[in-house]
Amino acid sequence: MKPLSFAVFGIFLAGLGAAPALAQQQALPASSAPQAAPTAAAPDDGGLTGSVTGEGAWQDLGVAIPAFPTDNPVPTAAEGGNTGALGKSLAQVVYNDLKNNGLFKPTGPDALPGIAYSEVSAPNFGNWRARSAEMLVQGFVRAAPDGRLTVGCYLYDVALGSELARQGYVVQPADWRRAAHKCADMVYSRLSGESPFFDSKIAYIAETGPKDHRRKQLAIMDSDGANHRFITNGQATALTPRYSPDYQQIAYLSYLNGNPRIYVYDIGTGTQHLVLQSRNPTFAPRWSPDGKSLLFSMAIGGNTDIYRIPATGGEPVRLTNTPGINVGGSYSPDGKRIVFESDRSGSQQVYVMNADGTDQKRISFFGGRAATPEWSPRGDQIAFTCICGNLRVAVMNPSGGDMRFLTNSWQDEAPTWSPNGRIVQFFRTEKNTGHTSIWQVDLTGRNERKLNTPVDASDPAWGPVLP
Repeated sequence: MKPLSFAVFGIFLAGLGAAPALAQQQALPASSAPQAAPTAAAPDDGGLTGSVTGEGAWQDLGVAIPAFPTDNPVPTAAEGGNTGALGKSLAQVVYNDLKNNGLFKPTGPDALPGIAYSEVSAPNFGNWRARSAEMLVQGFVRAAPDGRLTVGCYLYDVALGSELARQGYVVQPADWRRAAHKCADMVYSRLSGESPFFDSKIAYIAETGPKDHRRKQLAIMDSDGANHRFITNGQATALTPRYSPDYQQIAYLSYLNGNPRIYVYDIGTGTQHLVLQSRNPTFAPRWSPDGKSLLFSMAIGGNTDIYRIPATGGEPVRLTNTPGINVGGSYSPDGKRIVFESDRSGSQQVYVMNADGTDQKRISFFGGRAATPEWSPRGDQIAFTCICGNLRVAVMNPSGGDMRFLTNSWQDEAPTWSPNGRIVQFFRTEKNTGHTSIWQVDLTGRNERKLNTPVDASDPAWGPVLP
């Protein structure tokens, strides 16, 4: 897959003119990755100024997101077939992104009147105050003669009648959803002060066929479940994918005729290379934060231990050496420690150790068992599967304290984190049917979201935010 042609530039007001105008466009080479340009009029204090004050006040915001108008409804290869229809789809994606993270109370284009193209840079704040909107997201879409789309995105504080941020994007029609996700990322970051995560990808295992002969393929999709595609053909079973820290590669486990192999798939070229081939049961490859090595587990002579191997292949180094089963392995963000599961105490529990395998100690002491731990990108929490009657997703701090459940279903397992550590993703098995699906839940545990996939889905992995 070739790098996206996705230029980002500052949008400037057109002086006394009513329609939004573009200036100082950053022309990036078609092969370059997208880069954010400085915005024109956003405050430079790094925090939100205006009517939203006090700790936590940005939560519960009423955000209005009307359809993005166009200056000229012309045909396009993007959603809806013309720029007029596309404007509503863009706003709908922004609305869905902001609605499902549990921090805002947005109102989307289906429930709002349309706006004129001239209003994008000159909102009618009185009308929006009458609708009790606190924040306003407006944008536009235009088509260039070469077929590319220009999408503008503005964030306004309605109470103060002021602009908070703006950004613009030039995309190919097929990439229109990325412009919408970038817009949502801008709004999210500006209001929350946290890192964005909407413009990111998810890898997972697509499952079909009878339970005793499942076909398991590696697949990827956008963070909201759109733009789905299969990576492997299903001839070999694929398991436990994980994105590299730079998003360029996916490590996964493959079984063909009972023989395990660890592969690294290159997203840009569509090629893959073999990291490890073994006759011994092998599990769960995981990247180091610098992308130079992989952790994995391997069973030899009745014991299962955790190993480290260069991502390019080479000689594995054993990090654990105790009787029993040591599985998993997830690095802390600084790369200094590893969290893993082990049954050395008699039942599955969570342990941590230094990156070189020293100072191994148990941190989970609550009732039940614990499995599949994964360190948050923020470093402050560890998500894991709690086998406490049902299988539930839970989190705790790196010392094992402050444990709490995020889900309460029959079988939720294999949590993985959003790039900013605000959302936990996992897969759920239905009790009666056995069907599996991917879900997301925020850290309050109150906001769950199911991602639509064309077939059953398991083993999700969230990739970094795209550049």
